[in-house]
Amino acid sequence: MIFKYVGGNLLFTQNFTAVGGNLGLTAIVALIPVVYFFWALAIKRMKGHIAGLSTLIIALIIAVIAYKMPVGMAIMSATQGAVYGIVPIGWIIIASVFLYKLTVKTGQFNIIRHSVLSITEDRRLQALLVAFSFGAFLEGAAGFGAPVAISAALLVGLGFNPLYAAGLCLIANTAPVAFGAIGIPVIAMEGPTGIAAKEISKMIGRQLPFLSVFIPFYLVLIMAGWKRTLEVIPAILVSGISFAVTQFLTSNYLGPELPDILSSLVSLVALAVFLKFWKPKNIFRFKAEQELAATTTTKKIVKIKEHYTGGQIFKAWSPFLVLTGTISIWGIPTVKLALSGTYLGTNALLKFINSIGLALSFHPSVPLLNNKIANAAGIPIPAVYKLEIFAAAGTAILIAAIITKFIVAISWKNWVVTFSETLSELKFPILTIASVVGFAYVTNAAGMSTTLGMTLAKTGSLFPFFSPFLGWIGVFITGSDTSANLLFASLQKVTATSIGMNPVLALAANSSGGVTGKMISPQSIAVACAAVGLAGKESELFRFTIKHSIFLVIIIGIIVFLQNNVLSFMIP
Repeated sequence: MIFKYVGGNLLFTQNFTAVGGNLGLTAIVALIPVVYFFWALAIKRMKGHIAGLSTLIIALIIAVIAYKMPVGMAIMSATQGAVYGIVPIGWIIIASVFLYKLTVKTGQFNIIRHSVLSITEDRRLQALLVAFSFGAFLEGAAGFGAPVAISAALLVGLGFNPLYAAGLCLIANTAPVAFGAIGIPVIAMEGPTGIAAKEISKMIGRQLPFLSVFIPFYLVLIMAGWKRTLEVIPAILVSGISFAVTQFLTSNYLGPELPDILSSLVSLVALAVFLKFWKPKNIFRFKAEQELAATTTTKKIVKIKEHYTGGQIFKAWSPFLVLTGTISIWGIPTVKLALSGTYLGTNALLKFINSIGLALSFHPSVPLLNNKIANAAGIPIPAVYKLEIFAAAGTAILIAAIITKFIVAISWKNWVVTFSETLSELKFPILTIASVVGFAYVTNAAGMSTTLGMTLAKTGSLFPFFSPFLGWIGVFITGSDTSANLLFASLQKVTATSIGMNPVLALAANSSGGVTGKMISPQSIAVACAAVGLAGKESELFRFTIKHSIFLVIIIGIIVFLQNNVLSFMIP
């Protein structure tokens, strides 16, 4: 085991060339749990919680044997990740699915379905409205698993195949992730690198809009094929271009906080208004729906359409409007400080909220781990169980569910029963999430993630192409663009400077590349499956998204390479 004294304390020191002092060999060993996880889901088709737990065990073994990490430290780092997997991530899933189930049980979702169908019955356009635009709004307001969980559940309620709904929402989530949760992924890079968040925001805003224009087209292409995609090109262009232009303008002139929220709202409104004046020549439905229609007599097809008043439609959508409001409030920076008990201002209301947040915030040190590991710079790494219950986005969603109880007039008894049913349904998905986040924490604490990053950094003149792959790996492992940016930001800056690449471009590449890894991240897969009732079928969803993830990160790599070598005028 490798230890050294720092400030009089004996600390475990991360060794990124732990296997024979060779970076390449160490990287191969560090890849074992990653490759195993790919194999477990894509080839062996294990259930998510089994794949997650077994991957965690393999990571622990490698951390202890190859990286010489003390057993106690390795195990405690796994518990730190597992706790984070439950709060806030698992808590968001529980609250999101619970809110959705309330609308289903009370019949309100039938009205929601009807209202969406009244805009368009075309499945292609419904995917653009719900998965792309509405999902991006939720990403900008809350982040974590809320966008995929809620938008995928909505699509399933509309009649989408659960696997398709989950897969489409994961792919659609690519466009907004870099600026998710009020710009936190971008802001997070300023601290470790010293480069202003607004400068990084500008550069991301000159990369992602290309992807944002492409994603709506790509979604429809996956759903319907080339010919049926061309039929709705006008709608695709309205959706994608309105989003991309707003994303560019806000990221370059306002900063990283609002691109997702404003882009998604502009895209949603623009497409809804456009569809009032334009309709596709052919209504696209899934094959199963077409077969059902073909076997139904003409007499059965002709039916009286349901009609709902504006008030009924507003009431049905109210739970999600309330959800939008609570999540947006939770995302306001000063409110977020108060909710976590760290507000230092003088506003009376925020001080009151702060007192509640303080009472419901717990940060116990992780035994055997807190300040016991030295990073590459020799600085002790703090390790705490971060339990900010009041500040968690899941609590905002639960409050929306409590308000919904009165809107939909469900009894407290049935409200509690529905909540219990939700907990029962999600026990295995939550176990999956806890195990894969535990795996992420073990790889970070042992130094495995940094080993992989350092290996990619050795690609020299090709580094601009591979720099997005660092973010891709980081998000795959951690499930978070914010975490991936914190993990590799300094490495990106140092490597870029050494090869003559603008560090701002490298940092933006890390975030932009990271968004393409979100759709294959183990915790994202688990969240999506939990939301649509596919617990235990994570392997199917992984097989659906992996090819798209690789394709999109290659596109980002090409964009960054061109910006570094040909289109350098695009760098702020």
